[in-house]
Amino acid sequence: MGDPHHIPVPALAGGPMQPQPMPGSRPAQALVVQPVPTPQEASDGGIDLLEYWHIIVKRRWTVLGVLGIVVAIVLVTTLLTPSIFRASTTLQIERDTIQVVQVQGLMPVESVSDKDFYQTQYELLKSRTLAKRVIDQLNLAGDANFAKLREKSPLGRLWDMLRGGGGSRETSDSDRDAALVRTFLGNLTIEPVRNSRLVRIGFDSRDPAFSAQVSNAVAQAFIASNLERRVDATAYASQFLQDRLQQLKVKLEDSERELTNFAEQEQIVNLENKQSPTAQQLEAIGAALADAHKERADAEAKYAQTRGAAADTLPEVLQSPVIASLKEKRAELQVSYQQNLQILKPDFPSMQSLSRQIAEIDQEIQAEMGRIKGSVKSAYDAAVSKESMLQTQVSNLQAKVLDLQNRSIKYNILQRDVDTNRQLYEGLLQRYKEIGVAGGVGTNNISVVDRAVPPNSRYSPSLSFNLMVAALLGLVGGVLLALLFEHLDDTLKAPEDIERMFGLSLLGVVPKAVKSTPLSSLEDPRSAIAEAYRSVRTALQFSTDQGVPRTLLVTSSSPGEGKSTTVAALGFHFARLGKRVLIIDADLRNPVLHRLFGLDNSVGLTNYLAGGMRPLAALRATKTKRLTCLCTGPLPPSPVELLAGSKMLSLLSLVAEHFDQVIIDGPPVMGLADAVLLGSIARGTLVVVEASTRRGYLAGMLRRLQSGRARILGAVVTKYQSRVAGYGYGYGYGYGYGYGGNALPPQQARPTQRRPLSRRLARR
Repeated sequence: MGDPHHIPVPALAGGPMQPQPMPGSRPAQALVVQPVPTPQEASDGGIDLLEYWHIIVKRRWTVLGVLGIVVAIVLVTTLLTPSIFRASTTLQIERDTIQVVQVQGLMPVESVSDKDFYQTQYELLKSRTLAKRVIDQLNLAGDANFAKLREKSPLGRLWDMLRGGGGSRETSDSDRDAALVRTFLGNLTIEPVRNSRLVRIGFDSRDPAFSAQVSNAVAQAFIASNLERRVDATAYASQFLQDRLQQLKVKLEDSERELTNFAEQEQIVNLENKQSPTAQQLEAIGAALADAHKERADAEAKYAQTRGAAADTLPEVLQSPVIASLKEKRAELQVSYQQNLQILKPDFPSMQSLSRQIAEIDQEIQAEMGRIKGSVKSAYDAAVSKESMLQTQVSNLQAKVLDLQNRSIKYNILQRDVDTNRQLYEGLLQRYKEIGVAGGVGTNNISVVDRAVPPNSRYSPSLSFNLMVAALLGLVGGVLLALLFEHLDDTLKAPEDIERMFGLSLLGVVPKAVKSTPLSSLEDPRSAIAEAYRSVRTALQFSTDQGVPRTLLVTSSSPGEGKSTTVAALGFHFARLGKRVLIIDADLRNPVLHRLFGLDNSVGLTNYLAGGMRPLAALRATKTKRLTCLCTGPLPPSPVELLAGSKMLSLLSLVAEHFDQVIIDGPPVMGLADAVLLGSIARGTLVVVEASTRRGYLAGMLRRLQSGRARILGAVVTKYQSRVAGYGYGYGYGYGYGYGGNALPPQQARPTQRRPLSRRLARR
């Protein structure tokens, strides 16, 4: 490095402090960090089971603690709880009774698919009326075993006191009865057997024999109450039908008498629902009138045809045998006349005779056609006359039928009244006889299959079941509590959060030193901490396209995060590469580097900034070759005023000419302006983040550094414990010849576990 006493000190320029490029170096292009977002968990739109597993592993003591507490509470409660015995009676419930005769009883017949019937029976078994009946039958109000069931637990008495009841007793008989019924139903269980017609009646108590006695009593009382309901329903129905029959009988007699009197008065003869003679005659004449209408229409059509057409074209004329015979005879005479005309003259006597004969035949033909036309007219007149006569008869008969119908309206009303009363009377009479028969031959549809016997073992509490449920609830509760704590925890969960949440490059992860100090671990080049800082050094060399910035500021959000250790480790590793390295302790409030290297801190940076000495006089060589340290010197009353002057910039410009790497140990960012000032003049800023740093502190630090235009290269996570964090980000790759638990950091080693899904998604 040369004699440090001969380092020239340039004159200090006045005016405002501006960052100047270091001599002999190219401008470094740092990673520009995006504006820092509000710290919050990024949502991947799905459930990441691996992330949840890491949370559970990280907070395993919380899960195990809740699990142990719940199991212990349940175990103690189970051991202190008195034994409860349950005895059960099995009943078979049929939908209907056995029918001795094919007569339906009063109770409705349930269909095969009807589930309401059995649900009704179950509710009847749990009814207060049945409970009160059994309590009175067994005199449970004065029974000692039943009195034990009414005793409240300490928690129950405490709850009564909190509610203000104070354990007050019942003041009336109704209150005491209601309390007895509540206690009874609270210990009664009704369990239907699936896919069967069986139901189990169970009762819980501290005495096995008492449980069996009460369970059998409930079954017998239910059977008895079912029979009583059937008998009561049959008796009520019989009495009701008997009274109703008497009323209908009187009403039927009155309606029949009124119908007969009205028929005599109006001279109406009932032919058992047959038509009256007048109606029958009207029906027959109506049919004849329809035929007459048809005949008249046909005759009218023929007559109209004869009037508008020539006589020889009429169908009757053409079909007449007389006219056909006359035409045939005339044709013969016409042939003879034409033959003789060839020999004789027309005035010859024989020719004239033929002519007269032909003329007579023509007259006969015309006369016959006239007769035929006259017969058509006569037929039409006859049809019209017949139709008119029948129409008159129909009109007269219709008037008679309408008159009869008017007089029969009230008769029909009375007849329907008689029929209705008769049907009601006959139906009720039949039903009355059926109920009388069915009420005496039906059997009960409920029977006891198995009577309750005193149980040999207790029903509750079940130690194995309670412990299993307690383990399940404790595990679920512990996991939920761990997730809640993780959600409320504002610290960094994993190193990947720096990249995923803040857009900041992760340059390295340094494990926590367990058995030694970080600097003592650096002496072993194969230790995990030494490998981690070598990884950080390598990452810094690739942080910009010009390599590591000549002047590098190392800072953190709060004290104690390992920034001074990081400065010493980076200086050590850069010096091992053969570079001339100067580390400057600029933390003028709590200096640490002089203690780490065992140097004298009587003079240092503050002496130069205050103008009391040249900087070369304050440089101190360390035990590491090519590694020089500039300590703080005496602590000033106002560090910001010293750092804000132009001498700090001049110092960096000066030492950059004689050292290959200048690393500044800056003060914490939060609450102080020192680190922001140093970040504005340094060519690059490295952020040191403790693994348990709160995300809010980190976000505030980054915002303050960016407001001072600091060139943030990335972050280094320190004091990281992969087992405590629960993530697979660790040092699992070793050389294979005895490094113990040490291994290479992830930047130089191939991880044995896959990265968490959140990090892999953030990389895409």
